[in-house]
Amino acid sequence: MVDQELSEDSPPTLKGRTLYIPRMTYSGAKAFMAAFRSVGYDAELVPPADHRTLELGYKFAGGEECLPEIVTLGSFMKVTEEPNFHPIKTAFFMPLAGGPCRFGQYTPFLQKVLRKMDLGDILVLAPTSRDGYTGIGDVAGELFRSAFRALLGADLLRKMLLRHRPYELTRGDADATYEEMLNEFCAVVERSGRKTKEKLAEMAASLVQCRDRFRRLPVRFEKGRPFIGIVGEIYCRLNTFSNEQLVRQLESKGAECWISDLTEWIFYVNHQKVLDLKFEERGFSLERIKTRIRDWVQRRDEHALVEPFHEDFKGMEEPHTIAELMDYAEPYLPPGGALGEMIMSVGKSVHYYKKGCDGVVDISPFTCMNGIVSESVYPRISSDHEDFPIRNFFFDGTAPDREADVEIFVELARTYQRRKKNTRVHPPSFDGKTK
Repeated sequence: MVDQELSEDSPPTLKGRTLYIPRMTYSGAKAFMAAFRSVGYDAELVPPADHRTLELGYKFAGGEECLPEIVTLGSFMKVTEEPNFHPIKTAFFMPLAGGPCRFGQYTPFLQKVLRKMDLGDILVLAPTSRDGYTGIGDVAGELFRSAFRALLGADLLRKMLLRHRPYELTRGDADATYEEMLNEFCAVVERSGRKTKEKLAEMAASLVQCRDRFRRLPVRFEKGRPFIGIVGEIYCRLNTFSNEQLVRQLESKGAECWISDLTEWIFYVNHQKVLDLKFEERGFSLERIKTRIRDWVQRRDEHALVEPFHEDFKGMEEPHTIAELMDYAEPYLPPGGALGEMIMSVGKSVHYYKKGCDGVVDISPFTCMNGIVSESVYPRISSDHEDFPIRNFFFDGTAPDREADVEIFVELARTYQRRKKNTRVHPPSFDGKTK
């Protein structure tokens, strides 16, 4: 932790506080936490979500909030119930966003609730480039580059988990390996005092070790499992509490899943920023140049970390550019008019079809605008692509029994698999041999 005397007269900063990170995705949150620690800040994950989380979230809800808002708010409120909690020594990480999604209201709503509870001394860290990342200090550049790389690594480890878990010979081996490798990778991310290139090299080396550990996992890869792509609202699809472990439910019915990454959204934001500047007739502005450079640097970092997994993810290659996904979505959603997760979900669904998936599941919160719009165009996408199975699952925290619905969808995917034209390309390890 960075030590500093806290003064009521000085603007609030992270120094002297513990920053709590929401578990939007478990691996991503742990990696993000490690990035904050690498620049000297004390960071922790919010407590795991449970019934108490929902109880606390709904206590302050007005009835129109989406499930991710309830879970996020309830998770922060659980922190205030912990022993040794002190508002003046606490900070909550809750980024801002524009646009029509209710996510843009998470931060002001959280601040309103904290004031109502006389917890206004808690710092709500909502970093944006517009305010110069106030509260983070002069390490903002180093922090966010490390955080981006850390999130990339977390995405890769989750992908390795989902690739191996359906084929493990001993139940629980893949999860145990994943937890072990995630901890080792986060320990590397957390180390401080290294130059940028050195940090990247150490992260890449750590991920190679993680990859090799997964490769030694006793599994039997066999062709024929329904291969399901997962899209939808970013929080709900990645937060296993919010989606009631839907990926595991699909796996229990014999499926293998490929879930859209968290870092995909970062590249989308870069892409959309360039388009917005062009629309504002600032196509040759300094801000556009900075955005282009940032995207180029992030793509270079991505290549350095992803390349060692080339053979492992053969047949599961991500789109080369966000523009490719936009092109896939354009026949179904108006370009420039439909933004955010809806256009990403629609474009990624077509990408999954082209990569030989046997179906797509959209995971979204109940009443989510992005999920509703996507659902309205999925029948056309399915009709245009050999009646490719696409199914929406909406979540509101009530945990209904979905077993029959999941089983029916997997059977539809099996039926499609027998007649589809786009054959999946398998990694070399899919030879049916036990290892």
